[in-house]
Amino acid sequence: MSEPLTLADFDFDLPDALIALRPAEPRDHARLLHVTPDGLEDRRVDALPDLLRPGDVLVFNDTRVIPARLFGERSRDGSVVPVEAILLERTSPDSWTCLMKPGKRVRPGDRLSFGDRRGATVSGPRLQATVRGKSADGEVTLQFDLAGDDLDRAIRAAGVMPLPPYIAQRRAEDERDQRDYQTVYARQDGSVAAPTAGLHFTDRLLETLDQRGIGRAFVTLHVGAGTFLPVKADRIEDHRMHAERGEVSPQTADQLNAVREAGGRIIAVGTTSTRLLETACDAEGRIHPFSGSTDIFLRPGRRLRAIDGLMTNFHLPRSTLLMLLSAFAGQDRVRHAYAHAVASGYRFYSYGDTGLWWPAADTGQLRS
Repeated sequence: MSEPLTLADFDFDLPDALIALRPAEPRDHARLLHVTPDGLEDRRVDALPDLLRPGDVLVFNDTRVIPARLFGERSRDGSVVPVEAILLERTSPDSWTCLMKPGKRVRPGDRLSFGDRRGATVSGPRLQATVRGKSADGEVTLQFDLAGDDLDRAIRAAGVMPLPPYIAQRRAEDERDQRDYQTVYARQDGSVAAPTAGLHFTDRLLETLDQRGIGRAFVTLHVGAGTFLPVKADRIEDHRMHAERGEVSPQTADQLNAVREAGGRIIAVGTTSTRLLETACDAEGRIHPFSGSTDIFLRPGRRLRAIDGLMTNFHLPRSTLLMLLSAFAGQDRVRHAYAHAVASGYRFYSYGDTGLWWPAADTGQLRS
C-alpha cells in the first residue's frame, strides 16, 4: 500500500514576481498552457477555439461576486471600535453569516454600522446591523435593519470587492476591480470570490466559440471565503472541505449528457464548475440535476467522471485546487507543467494565466 499523501507532495517554489496583481488586457490575451497527452504547448487564451472540437461544450460557473467586504464600527457603552466583515452566506432576507475582524471584539447584541470606506475614511449611507450569534468556529451572524432587495442595494453601495489575500496584501482594491474581478457572463449573485478561469473570456471569444460549434452550459456554485483557507492537516485525507451552495439545472444536466452521448467532450471552466459537476455525477458518469451544498474533496486517488477536459488557472502551493488538478491530470504531469510555467514566466493565481488540461489519454476520465 502506498504512503498517504501529505502537504509536502503539493509544494513547489513560486517567485513572488509571478503573482499577478492585474489581469491581462484584453482578458483573452492571457497566456494559456495547453497540456496534452503528448506534451506542452505555449498558447494564448484566444486560441481556445482552435484547441477544441465542434460538439464540445464548455461548462461555466455563472455566479456573480458581490461586494462582500464591509467596513464599519462597533458601538458599545460609549466606545467605538473599527470592524470589518466578510459576508459568507445569506441565511434569511435580512441576515448573513460572516467573518469579522477583530472577531473577539464583537458579541451578541452589539450594534454595527457600516459605510463606504476608501483609505481611512468612512462615508456614505450607513448600513446598520445587530450581532445575533457567534459560532464555535468564529463565524458571526448579522441581522441587518434592511431586508431583501433593499439590503442588496445597500450592500452594493457600502461594500467593496473581496480581493484574494495574496492580492489584497500587495495593493488596495480600486474601481477597476469592480470590472476585472467579475466574469462577463456572471448573473447569479452570491460569491465572495470569482471563478477565476472564467475571467479570461470576452464577448468576442464567446462569439468565436459559438461560430465554431463549441457549446456552452452554465452551472452555479457560490464560492465562499473558505476557498482561501489553507490546508492545515498534514495528511491530505484528513482535510475537510468547506461547503458551498450550488445548482445544476435539469436542462443543463440533459444538455451535458446529450453531448457525451453524441461523442462530444465536457470541458469544465474552473475548479468550481468541476466540483459541482462531480457532485452531480453518478458512478457511470451521468450528470443529474442538483441543488444544495457540496463539500466534495477531489484529490489524487479519486477518479473524476464528469469532465473530459479542464481549463484552470495556476494555483497556490499546497492548495486543494492543486490537489483537484492532480486528481484529474496526474501528479507527475502537474509537477512537470508547473515547473515549465514557473521557468517560462507564466503568471499565477486569480488574475494570472491559465491552462487547458487533458487526461493522460485523450479518451475522458470516465471511460475506463
